[in-house]
Formats: sequence, structure tokens, C-alpha cells
Amino acid sequence: MKLFIDPGHGGTDSGASGNGLLEKHVNLSIAQKIAEILRIEYEGVDIRLSRTGDQTVSLTARTNSANLWGADFYLSIHVNSFNGSAEGYEDYIHTSLSDQSATAGYQRIIHEEVLKQNELRDRGRKKADFHVLRETTMPAILTENGFISDESDANKMKDPAWITRVARGHVNGLAKSFSLKKKASSNIYRVIIDGTQIGAYQDKDNALQAISARWNQFAAARIERI
Repeated sequence: MKLFIDPGHGGTDSGASGNGLLEKHVNLSIAQKIAEILRIEYEGVDIRLSRTGDQTVSLTARTNSANLWGADFYLSIHVNSFNGSAEGYEDYIHTSLSDQSATAGYQRIIHEEVLKQNELRDRGRKKADFHVLRETTMPAILTENGFISDESDANKMKDPAWITRVARGHVNGLAKSFSLKKKASSNIYRVIIDGTQIGAYQDKDNALQAISARWNQFAAARIERI
């Protein structure tokens, strides 16, 4: 499977802002964590990101890159903003697609799996004429992972463990949608803090450092080798 992950905005385009956060940074954190989990835990997944840092990348450049590469799926990561009263999670496919389309089927699965993890209100599955949904030649979904303008949602975005859970929800949805195969057991160390996986590391020392960096911030922590 060739997966193109698009962290929205970046560089001179910061996206939405609120509660001390810029959307471009939140988007990138979620996208990078999705890629990390997939690369560590699954086989047969080739991943490209539209940006790997705080670069300015046009919408046309993003979709052209995915199309030229021949991606099988396009996942665009965003967070929302409104007037301070809106909150929750929603995702989008293109307006031209029917509810019986393959893309709509992927949307249903990913929507369900993300909501299991993100602790956000369900705002539903939606459709829109966004450029990244219209100009891609493969199935494409755009997820809006909470409202940066809402204090409660934004506070979650500031928590690295929440970022990991949101990424995990996306990964679980992708794995179900495309029947991804888990890698055979290897020396991968999962760090579980208060019942939530916050990372997976090939080096045990890095796993220990992840716990050490959060010392006094949790009730229970453990490392599992997978």
C-alpha cells in the first residue's frame, strides 16, 4: 500500500490559531505519529508526507505529488476553528462521491476508529469540495481533529499522549480499511502510560527516556516488547 499523508498548512501558512497553538504544528505532530506507528508496526506500507517540517507547500504541489507517485490513499490531517463555541471531530470526502463509494466506506471505518481514541464529540461524516479531495486521483479523506478555537479541544492538542491516541485511531482505521499486516514480533518497545500507548521504540533506552521525561506526570507506566 502506498499511503500519502498530508499535514495541512505549514511554513508561511499557519492555518488556524487559538489557545496558544498554531494548526500547522498540530497537524504535523499527528501526521508524523501516524507515519511512525505504521512504519514500526506494519509491513507492506510505503509512506510519503507532503511535508516533514515547517515548509510552505501549495495545495497543487501536494496533490500533484500524490498523483505522480501513484498513491493508493490520500490522508489529509487538519484541526478546525470557528468562534470558540464549536467543538469535536469530523471528517470529509468529496461531494461528488456517493455514500456507497469505496471512499465513503473507508471514511466510515476511519471515523469510527478515530472516535474510539480522541475523546471528542462526534460531529459526523461530511462531504466538501476541498482541493485535496477534488484533485487527487485516489481515494482521499480529510480529518478535522478538534477545534483549536475551543479551550477544551485545544488543551487536548497540547498533550503528546492525546496526539498519539489520535494517530493510533487513524492507524487502526487504515489497517482495517486496507487489511494491513502487522509485523512479526520483534524488539519493538511500547511505552504504556496510564493505560495509553504514548510511543513505540526500537531502542529500549529511548523507551525508558520517554517514561523518564514524564516522571511525576502519571500513576502507572510499563514497557511492552512486541
